[in-house]
Amino acid sequence: MEVKHNIGFVTLLLTMIAGYCDTVTFVAAGSIFSAHVTGNFIVFAYQFVKGSDMNAWVKLLTFPVFILAVIVGGRIAAKVLNHYTILFWEGLLLFLAGILVAVLSYNGVFTEVMMYTVVMITVFAMGLQNAFGKLYAKETHGPTTMMTGNVTQASLDFGNLIKNKFKDPDSWVSLKKQLITILGFLVGCFLGAYAGKQFGLVTLVFPGLAMIICFYYHRKN
Repeated sequence: MEVKHNIGFVTLLLTMIAGYCDTVTFVAAGSIFSAHVTGNFIVFAYQFVKGSDMNAWVKLLTFPVFILAVIVGGRIAAKVLNHYTILFWEGLLLFLAGILVAVLSYNGVFTEVMMYTVVMITVFAMGLQNAFGKLYAKETHGPTTMMTGNVTQASLDFGNLIKNKFKDPDSWVSLKKQLITILGFLVGCFLGAYAGKQFGLVTLVFPGLAMIICFYYHRKN
């Protein structure tokens, strides 16, 4: 089986994981976005003018961490043949982040510093996913961590369908692809919000396992 037959599945998985991680860190770790790192600028600015403490400055650290992750993703891609190696490392980081939370919480030493450390590991993992999307654009239906472009394309497709009385096959195909990305991200957000509120950052093990399984599946096909 060729990888191209699994584009829909890979797209759905990646968007769900991005939505999940983004929401888990926002809910369980001081309102920090791990996928939409530019959103942290908005939250930081809001907290700054509201007179928040120095912890608000931590949000700015997500930007250089994200940049470093994308650079590393590019280096990995240059040295391997399997495109999904980047996703393996992403999954491993998320899995280890969740395990770290579990171990530290069990021993009663999960401090605020460790919480931010886990968040930055998650940001790094999302940076790798962004690098994957840019380097291997044909492996997915579109960006998997930022939905603005996908919503824009879906809106254009829908407009074309209205214009052509819903008889434009190309617009239908494109719209279906965009819906996979948008709905996948939305589902991931709901799951991440629930998991983050009920169980916290330890639930990062689940997207980590999913990504690792995805890598081994595509390694065999």
